[in-house]
Amino acid sequence: MDGMKIVGDLFGAGKMFLPQVVKSARAMKRAVSYLEPYMEAEKTARQSAARIVLATVKGDVHDIGKSIVGVVLGCNGYEVIDLGVMVPADRILDVAIEQDCDIVGLSGLITPSLDEMVAVAKEMERRGIGLPLLIGGATTSKQHTAVRIAPEYERTTLHVLDASRVVGVVGDLLDVDRRARLDAENRTEQERLRALYAERGRKPMLSLREARTRRTPIDWHEDDLAAPAFTGARAIDENITVLRGYIDWTFFFHAWELKGRYPAILDDPEKGEVARDLFAAANELIDEIAADVSLQARGVYGFWPAAAETDDIVLEDGVRFPMLRQQADHADSRPNRSLADYVAPADTGLTDYVGAFAVAIHGAEGLAADFAARGDDYRSIMVRALADRLAEAFAERLHEIARHEWYAPDESRSGDELIGEQFRGIRPAYGYPACPDHSEKRTLLALLDAERAGVGLTESYAMTPAASVSGLYFGHPQARYFSVGRVGKDQVVDYAERKEIDVAEAERWLRQNLAYEP
Repeated sequence: MDGMKIVGDLFGAGKMFLPQVVKSARAMKRAVSYLEPYMEAEKTARQSAARIVLATVKGDVHDIGKSIVGVVLGCNGYEVIDLGVMVPADRILDVAIEQDCDIVGLSGLITPSLDEMVAVAKEMERRGIGLPLLIGGATTSKQHTAVRIAPEYERTTLHVLDASRVVGVVGDLLDVDRRARLDAENRTEQERLRALYAERGRKPMLSLREARTRRTPIDWHEDDLAAPAFTGARAIDENITVLRGYIDWTFFFHAWELKGRYPAILDDPEKGEVARDLFAAANELIDEIAADVSLQARGVYGFWPAAAETDDIVLEDGVRFPMLRQQADHADSRPNRSLADYVAPADTGLTDYVGAFAVAIHGAEGLAADFAARGDDYRSIMVRALADRLAEAFAERLHEIARHEWYAPDESRSGDELIGEQFRGIRPAYGYPACPDHSEKRTLLALLDAERAGVGLTESYAMTPAASVSGLYFGHPQARYFSVGRVGKDQVVDYAERKEIDVAEAERWLRQNLAYEP
């Protein structure tokens, strides 16, 4: 434990990196598990500095970041109660009270999780729980915490960017004087962020009618359209060894808070040694996974005749994907894009197609749990980080197959060219900037019959298993990724009509894009 205090201090000072911290924690846990039977009489003398409850909120299944935070806090002498994923607000708060916790920490990856965090904050206020509330996760931000969560809870509500900052924040919160100073500084910063957000809302926007007149200018030609090798959906399995060649390792290192691009990071004068060690450990684990088939890659993909109707993409069988359109007033010649722009309108008389896919890596949760049960958080986190990268690799591999079977049969790209998206076509995923409505995954997965690949959805439309990717394929040469950005009330009303849902429900799923307060 004294050694882990040194590790924690070095990590906080930026002199030790996260993989080294997690490996140190593994050594500590294994030592403690051996010694504990001999230490029962000393239990009263080994009190933790504080107790912290962590949870991934209801509807979300992602927990790599939360697990890392829990390990780092444990290394610094804090007792961490990790409730796992998909945890309802009542359970989080019941445990916080019953276990006499000092801090509550919430995590989430998908945008609907942000609304669930707001619900937890409201419930903490209703119950009169006076504990500091920490917010973290890939889609969270200081601004969202300031604008949506903090106003619902009177006590300290802080956004924590990553594990390297959490120990300092927790230490400040548990010291009376530093806590008061941190709270005052945080409230001032949150007021500033709320003012900036309000100013953002005053930026000029076009009406939906005008935005539609500025759609992506495309001259439709039959030569730009191609018929795929088949229509309908097919299942596909892939070998982990094949997917290894499609991994974007840069984001694997980012998951371990090692910033930099692969392969340059391997020779970084400061991080290179740690990066090389992590890279070797990851490849060793992939070798084991491939040998014993402990992870399986399963997916579905397909193609359908389609046409654009205003901002909808309508398949030949009547399945409809309503799309959103940019409404920002660019004040220049840039178009106001919608994904529907990349599909030939019916009145062109041309036959166009769209594709769709869903892929997943199965077995990661069980394998990670096995490692964790053996006190090996290092490999437990490694499995989940690799599963995420392998899912993205599978999506990249399948997109390549789809292009070959659709409009680019002779395409040949290197790994770097694939990672750099130096090819024709895009594969936007629901929940991302061009199509931010997660609820449309329901239509997408039903179209693909994705259950046969073991892919499902939570109530908040997070995909299961956690290492899953899905989306649409667009093949037109002018197809580009973009961000829809803010949308006005006129578009939300129109979108709700096209989806045949209430405006309030549409506002719920588009909450992060609304240019107004519902």
